[in-house]
Amino acid sequence: MSTELRAEIVALLKDATSLIPAIAQDAGSGEVLMLAYMSAQSLAITLETGRATYWSRSRNELWEKGATSGNIQLVHSISLDCDGDALLIKVEQTGVACHTGAQSCFHRSIENVL
Repeated sequence: MSTELRAEIVALLKDATSLIPAIAQDAGSGEVLMLAYMSAQSLAITLETGRATYWSRSRNELWEKGATSGNIQLVHSISLDCDGDALLIKVEQTGVACHTGAQSCFHRSIENVL
């Protein structure tokens, strides 16, 4: 398995040595599922396997979404923003996306706080 990004992809990134925010969006419904971070290595693995692989900042290691929970993300497409410093990953989500058991990590409204 390749763990290095191709040079033409590295050239598109603002900084291939930094973590890149990655928004996971349901490819069918358009629902925003979660925000995670990718390293160049996790992006390379994702591109090769078609399964979303992220960098865990808390554990300081690679993690394939769903490797232990079964709630995998099959990647349909990956887009890079205009500045080359954020990713939008459209996925087919199996099970829930959030570690709390919610479908999306964005399930808590702050509207009543304002």
